[in-house]
Amino acid sequence: MEFQHTSVLLAQTVAALVTDPAGVYVDCTLGGGGHAAAITARLSPAAWFIGLDQDPAAIQAAQARLQSAACKISVVRGNFSRLAAILDELAVPAATGILFDLGVSSHQLDIAERGFSYMQDGPLDMRMDPAAALTAREIVNTWDEARLVEIIFAYGEERFAKRIARAIIAGRQRQPIATTAALADIIKQAIPAAARREGPHPAKRTFQAIRIAVNDELGILRDALETAVQRLAPGGRLGVITFHSLEDRIAKQTIQTLAKGCICPRDLPICVCGNTPKVKALGKPVPPSPAELAANPRSRSAKLRVAEKV
Repeated sequence: MEFQHTSVLLAQTVAALVTDPAGVYVDCTLGGGGHAAAITARLSPAAWFIGLDQDPAAIQAAQARLQSAACKISVVRGNFSRLAAILDELAVPAATGILFDLGVSSHQLDIAERGFSYMQDGPLDMRMDPAAALTAREIVNTWDEARLVEIIFAYGEERFAKRIARAIIAGRQRQPIATTAALADIIKQAIPAAARREGPHPAKRTFQAIRIAVNDELGILRDALETAVQRLAPGGRLGVITFHSLEDRIAKQTIQTLAKGCICPRDLPICVCGNTPKVKALGKPVPPSPAELAANPRSRSAKLRVAEKV
């Protein structure tokens, strides 16, 4: 199946990120190349665009999409947790702009065999990198109840985490839970009927939690954002697109921390820490426009945060 993904906040991201048409730009979450194509369209032949992704389907789609770009293109298969090492391997001292478009792609959701979606039946997988060892099936069928409660509550912000974990344990004792449909049904039955009638699909939060655990999405994010700021040239910009409160909180807190100056206790007469701001936040988080929401309902929770290195 062709790699289909609608890039969110596209015009806003390109306008915020591209400050020098001859610069070096890094997309840490290449996906199908939507943001990449829009960025490279603004770049001159002297520019260099570097795209990272851990999904081979995304790499293939992006390479095809970027064939006609005027600038130098480097596409690397790898997780953004390796950002520093990848830039070192490419001998890139500093970047003009670095982008993170977090979360799961439309393509990954729409391909049942990838096991990301509670809306269609497929094997319980959820790996963004198909070569990774840990799968959703392993988590669901082998992790103990306490650990399941922990991730469902922490990563899914699910108030019925204990009921759902208990139901998963009971379900897998009858037979292994092998498919997304089987898991979604167990979750649905675990949630009280009154709660099922309101809000999003009853399995949404738990599926999000398991996906985050499979891919260690939050564990690697803060360090990756800090690395990105370190690798920006002065005046270079960091763009972060988030899709849920957990990753947005990390992006917000990381930028706020890096934007702080002196961190000495207030009662000290002079600064002894020597800490200086590394970035400044540019404006408030940017949401999708009403037109984008109408055209792409999946964009409804997206936010773009932009910071500039000082």
